[in-house]
Amino acid sequence: MTTLLSDSAPTKTPTPLPPSMVERVTLIMEAFDRPLAQLTLDDVNQHTGLPRSTAHRILDQLVRCGWITHTKTHYSLGSRALTLGGRELAQHELRSAASDIAQSLAMRTGASVHIATLAGGDVQFLEMFAGRQGMQSASQVGSRVPAHCTAVGKAMLADLSPEYVDNQYTGSFAVVRTAHSIRDMTRLHHELAGVRSRNGLAIERGECYASLACVGAAIRSQDGPVGGISIATRRENPIEPLARMVVHAAQTISARLTANRSAC
Repeated sequence: MTTLLSDSAPTKTPTPLPPSMVERVTLIMEAFDRPLAQLTLDDVNQHTGLPRSTAHRILDQLVRCGWITHTKTHYSLGSRALTLGGRELAQHELRSAASDIAQSLAMRTGASVHIATLAGGDVQFLEMFAGRQGMQSASQVGSRVPAHCTAVGKAMLADLSPEYVDNQYTGSFAVVRTAHSIRDMTRLHHELAGVRSRNGLAIERGECYASLACVGAAIRSQDGPVGGISIATRRENPIEPLARMVVHAAQTISARLTANRSAC
């Protein structure tokens, strides 16, 4: 009888955990199979098969070392991982989806249009297009400026958690561009709340370059915010018509990125 019961209900052997820390870290890093992937702890746990507590402990160590970043809701690849090649792939994907739209917008408005990403507490410009009027901003492709001084930077920061913003800007407000630049965290969070209340539209006048005004909006994929687009014009020019255009452009690029991902 005992034999029959044992045969009919065999004991399932649990899958052994990888024996080394290197193998466990590798499993976790492989979960981020796209440069722009944003995963919850449950996502990582499901992908790796590691116990939740083990995955959480390793993720915390990777965050401290800069391989992973952590916001309130998710994990994503950190600056050290992206430097090894993922950043270039992500930036290429963003350029491919955004360049023709940005160029068309520059020609339509006559203003300067920028595509950018966040790099820590900075904005890095990936593409720039001067409009038919030939007006150009002082920034160059590849250059970086403090994100809190730019419309495109504030648009992207507004899409991130307050905790993430606090971590990026601890002690960094010694870097200001003009007399109009944001200089403290209270004002920055107030400004980001305003961006959210305007459905993602960010505005700055003379905060990065004294003679320019900009409007910007974040670009999102199915993994979350991945970049931003902005229009720069002379400070005295009206920006209301540009505001509607930049939000529409950001939404169009975001839809294109999401469609491209879904097709893969």
